[in-house]
Amino acid sequence: MSDRLRAIDWDDDGAAFRHAHSRALLMREYLRRAALWAQEYGAKQSWPFFDIAEHVDAAITTPPDVAAELEQLPHSLAPASLRATCRGAVRWPALPAAHHDLPAELQDPYEPLLLMYERGGGYHLGEYLDLNGVMIPLGDMESNASAAPFVTLAPTTLDALDAEGEMTYFAKISDGYPRHSPRGIARRRVEDDGRTHDESFTRNLRWEPTEYLRLYDLGHNDIDHVRITEIEAAAFIESLVEKLTATS
Repeated sequence: MSDRLRAIDWDDDGAAFRHAHSRALLMREYLRRAALWAQEYGAKQSWPFFDIAEHVDAAITTPPDVAAELEQLPHSLAPASLRATCRGAVRWPALPAAHHDLPAELQDPYEPLLLMYERGGGYHLGEYLDLNGVMIPLGDMESNASAAPFVTLAPTTLDALDAEGEMTYFAKISDGYPRHSPRGIARRRVEDDGRTHDESFTRNLRWEPTEYLRLYDLGHNDIDHVRITEIEAAAFIESLVEKLTATS
């Protein structure tokens, strides 16, 4: 874990912008998981960025050699809560090792956050959470605890969610292909300069240009579609990757 932290480029603004969409999803997933842990163990005042192991079992300590490595992290890392999450991530593995009775439904809270750090560094905390490529509202603990889970954390899936512009996702549906298991997915991507790109995620495991949405607007509606969330699109992408990988 300490090796992962040392390898992070905390000042890679370019990566932060390239991975803005996936970083936002990863941060939201961390906030959701941390909120559930805070509710379970009475740590509401410490949420969202805190050392969870400390609240579950204060007796868990960091080995001296690991603590020394943590001290090598740049003291300039800001905000202070970012350093607290790094300490929490390092201490985390000792918690499930020492406590086999932890609630099974509560997931590792730090993995989404570490993936976010690895995809472009940290964050700045103000009225909004500034991820250096996108800003998201923090919200309160209760709203984050009830948010939809984002559990598709594979690098291939995360990369497929990152592209320039604002994106709207659609699932192609028909008899036998409901929203949760569609025939395929498409997206309309609008860049800052107004250029629009319609794309489908194909069996080549990448986004490729499509005429589907334009033709649908013109009345060629043999296959219907419904708007879906980024999280639903991610689930389809990961399912397709797993299916094609298993048969290759």
